[in-house]
Amino acid sequence: MTHTFVPHKDDTRTLRDAFGRFATGVTIVTCNSEDGPICITANSFSSLSLDPPLIMWAGDRNSRRFPYFHRARHFSVHVLSSDQAELCFGCSKDAHALRNIDHELCENGTPLLPDCLARFECEQHAYHDAGDHVIVVGRVLRASIAEGDALTFFAGKFGQFAQK
Repeated sequence: MTHTFVPHKDDTRTLRDAFGRFATGVTIVTCNSEDGPICITANSFSSLSLDPPLIMWAGDRNSRRFPYFHRARHFSVHVLSSDQAELCFGCSKDAHALRNIDHELCENGTPLLPDCLARFECEQHAYHDAGDHVIVVGRVLRASIAEGDALTFFAGKFGQFAQK
């Protein structure tokens, strides 16, 4: 049965549920800061352009974490594999989770997580206002790719996309 509705600020749950019907991959975005390495989970990630090489993700402007990313000149986006749900939970609960998670730093000092399906080391390119979020556009300086199955998010739950 289909439920049709008009989005309303007093009922954001229904709209959130409708948005959740779009299956997405899961990413962790990292940057360095004066308070150490910072992480945030984001499923609002997309490739944007091949020439120049651009990606985008959206961050909640009201999040206590977002100012770190707004100030950071560089950030990295990590596309998670199916066995990285625990890493995702850790980063979603704690902006400073990388203090207790194995990582290395790239040339520009951005934290890099191991064992991801893909990783994009980026330089800030543009910001665009988007309601309660900000669209962050990054220019890809370096990328990595690996084999594996993807961690997915659908209807508020994690799943797995396996290749045939």
